Amino acid sequence: MRKVIAKEALQPGKFLRLCYRSRLGKPLLWLSTRRFVSKIAGCYLDSRLSRGMIKGYAKRNNIDLSQYEEGPFPSFNAFFTRRIRPELRPFCADPCAFPSPCDSKLSVYRIDGDCRFEIKGFTYTAQTLLKNEELAARYAGGLCLVFRLCVDDYHRYHYPDNCTHGAPVFLKGRLHTVQPIALENRRVFTENCREYTVLHTENFGDITQVEVGALMVGRIVNNHKDGAHKRGEEKGRFEFGGSTIVLLVEKDRVCLDEEFFQNTENGNETVVRCGERIGCKL
Repeated sequence: MRKVIAKEALQPGKFLRLCYRSRLGKPLLWLSTRRFVSKIAGCYLDSRLSRGMIKGYAKRNNIDLSQYEEGPFPSFNAFFTRRIRPELRPFCADPCAFPSPCDSKLSVYRIDGDCRFEIKGFTYTAQTLLKNEELAARYAGGLCLVFRLCVDDYHRYHYPDNCTHGAPVFLKGRLHTVQPIALENRRVFTENCREYTVLHTENFGDITQVEVGALMVGRIVNNHKDGAHKRGEEKGRFEFGGSTIVLLVEKDRVCLDEEFFQNTENGNETVVRCGERIGCKL
């Protein structure tokens, strides 16, 4: 059995409670979710001045730096986007196994025939997520996988299968946190900045991967504009902050392990690691 993060453990801090549950916090929420605020913070976190934050941050979040390749780090963002030692994240090589593209807390949802799915009481559609009606229609009856990356997670993500793809599509938006308190109050995944890529995979049909920016995440950095790529190859990274990857999978392509559906229905998240098998090919 995989580790489960119970909904009772997902309590927000004072700042987020003020922003999302108080009328007095609305002006602060408006300001903090603007892209220019994250850009300003990103400039500081890219500088050598931010190095002093690293030691305390790693200690508070129980990050074992011996698991990572680089160091010492020239800036906080260099630390945040550190690469994990490859032997600690072996990528499942079985072509019939469907792997996780990243370290995260996973929730899964079924997409109905009208391309709708519900997250935390809000109804989403594939069309509002992608702003592309023709592409969205491919996922009717399919699956939506939401991988929530927390601040202590490995913040690089990888291709789930051998694939080809064209240029990523960037959609402008705000930068709400992706913690549950925001998901319960806003349609975060269709409000936030996001970038999607249609992966024409060898074993699982066309998967659309959406990288969703979040509070204080100034940049989504994808490594490739297009081309052919191997299963497990690094696709990109998020810079500072927690964030989310959403995968849309076509109908009858993948069978996910049942525990993910059960945990999601109970309001809980399941911890998964990059490269870990989470389902299989249909």
